Amino acid sequence: MKSSNIGGQAVLEGIMMKHKDDYAVAIRKSDGEILVSKESYKSIVHRWRKLTEIPFIRGVFNFIDSMVLGMKTLTYSASFFEEEEEKEMTEKEAKKQEKNESLMMGVTVAFSIVMAIAIFMVLPYFLSSLLEKYIPSYSLRTVIEGFVRIGIFVLYVLLISRMEDIQRTFMYHGAEHKCINCIEHGLPLTVENVRSSSRQHKRCGTSFLFLVLAISIIMLVLVRAETPVMRIVIRIALLPVIAGISYEFLKLAGRSENPIVNLFSKPGLAIQKITTKEPDDGMIEVAIQAVEAVFDWRAYEAENFHAAADH
Repeated sequence: MKSSNIGGQAVLEGIMMKHKDDYAVAIRKSDGEILVSKESYKSIVHRWRKLTEIPFIRGVFNFIDSMVLGMKTLTYSASFFEEEEEKEMTEKEAKKQEKNESLMMGVTVAFSIVMAIAIFMVLPYFLSSLLEKYIPSYSLRTVIEGFVRIGIFVLYVLLISRMEDIQRTFMYHGAEHKCINCIEHGLPLTVENVRSSSRQHKRCGTSFLFLVLAISIIMLVLVRAETPVMRIVIRIALLPVIAGISYEFLKLAGRSENPIVNLFSKPGLAIQKITTKEPDDGMIEVAIQAVEAVFDWRAYEAENFHAAADH
């Protein structure tokens, strides 16, 4: 079996599915109608597209692309649940609003990256450095720092999972995974088959984030610095390298059933039990429509399963 290479994300009352350059957002509107919008996405480095194909480098750009597209589709889905304004905008006003939204999206993504670095990379270092008097070994403190980092991440996920709106989003996240698992196990994409499929998937962004945190432990033990300032610089500078390694492992995991790969995938899959919930049939219907807008699952299954069965 080869990976379907479908990626996705839960949005407000809907799902975004992406395959190659095409992505579709399916939203369940308040009147029950499912609205599907399909567009193409240009990478932030579309002029140097080769960068997104180079192993260990492509992971960094794919991560940033996923953040940008994720914010864009979340904003799009949120627009359906804001109070509708009767005011009609002129073409000039509409262009100005679109420009402002793009600017705000860029600021939000940049702010999110800065906050993530501060909370998940810098804060754990400061907390572990408080142990220097009791634990002289820098390597041991770095390992402790890594587990503190993972603990903060798990605690964050647990806290937001208690919010009602997030719980529904996690249900849509489950529907996204179930659709991809259904396809990649050769089953027709029906509500019944999707319902019985697993809501955990090895190529999930949750697993990617866990891998970044876990691999950072190894990298920071190997790459040392003498001064506190340089240690912080190294933690930030190594992030692209760590992200690149994590991305390559995730791609490998998506197409491999190797026991060692499966073993290293288990922690990320375990955290997905928090970030995904069992969806209802209505959510599954939304996910199916998002998939079918960008991916010919029948052709994929005919190539990978029916052809194999014939042999």
